[in-house]
Amino acid sequence: MTPGQEGAAPGQEALALLEQTRILVDPQLRAAVDSLPGSIRRVARYHFGWQQPDGTPSTGRAGKAIRPALVLAAARALGGDPRQAVRAAVAVELAHNFTLLHDDVIDEDRTRRHRPTAWAVFGVPDAIVAGDAMLALSQRLLSEDTGPTGARASARLSNCVIELCAGQQADCAFEDRGPEDVSLDECLAMATAKTGALLGCACALGALYAGAGERAVGAMDGFGREAGLAFQLIDDLIGIWGDPERTGKPVGADLAAHKKSLPVVAALSSGTPAAAELAALYRGSMSTSDEVRRAADAVDRAGGRDWAQMGAADRMARAVHHLARAVPDLARAGDLLTLAEFVTRRTH
Repeated sequence: MTPGQEGAAPGQEALALLEQTRILVDPQLRAAVDSLPGSIRRVARYHFGWQQPDGTPSTGRAGKAIRPALVLAAARALGGDPRQAVRAAVAVELAHNFTLLHDDVIDEDRTRRHRPTAWAVFGVPDAIVAGDAMLALSQRLLSEDTGPTGARASARLSNCVIELCAGQQADCAFEDRGPEDVSLDECLAMATAKTGALLGCACALGALYAGAGERAVGAMDGFGREAGLAFQLIDDLIGIWGDPERTGKPVGADLAAHKKSLPVVAALSSGTPAAAELAALYRGSMSTSDEVRRAADAVDRAGGRDWAQMGAADRMARAVHHLARAVPDLARAGDLLTLAEFVTRRTH
């Protein structure tokens, strides 16, 4: 636990950690983005919330900084100096935002962080190119570390990005399959690749920059992957039942888009009358608020909501098991546990 956090509520502890992460990471993140060519830099700075479409400054923030915080917390848990891992934290955040820019295009989402997405403002080509540039920039940062850790970190991040691209491709492919043609195992594998891989990579990079051995690095990766799957389960619940005032997206947005999220696939696999009702709705247009409401109710009655909530708790228990392999004295990993609890107890 970082100094000054004793006695604080868990949510307050996590917010303090995220703020400390921004203080360390934001200057290097901004410097990295500002090294991009002018037209690409404009899109990237808008996406991060730093400026308006016309280039004037904005007070928006570049997301919650959860993944950079995990990098620094993992380094700290293994006895490293978090400041030595800032470059890796910036690289992970750039890679994450590459996925967000592309996801928004693929999903045709017009809103992120309570304002229009980059593609909705600048067009699809500019948003895609900005995402590509961010991914290349993340690798350039790691390659500039000429020591052995930089090469290992770069290889691990590259493998992670390939894995999460495979997860994204699977997610898209699910949309072309019937509502009862996607198995729960397939859906879990997709979510692990699409979300768990990057959180695992973040924790592993922190371990690398702490000088940890391969066993501890692998255990940290396992912690992040399981925490990432718990995160995705909660995120999928929010995608159905989240408050639009807090999520910035319409109620039931994932249902309206016919997404085969984890609670939905669990519900469809239940063999209940509610599952059949949900499948029928998914075969239709789901174009009205009443249909979306009925679909959400069917997911609930078919057990999808309860299954996802219990699954998130189970995945966090697995995450802690992995963490204990790397850090037997879990008191040293308090920051990691605080962040994991924060992201899996969200309601928006």
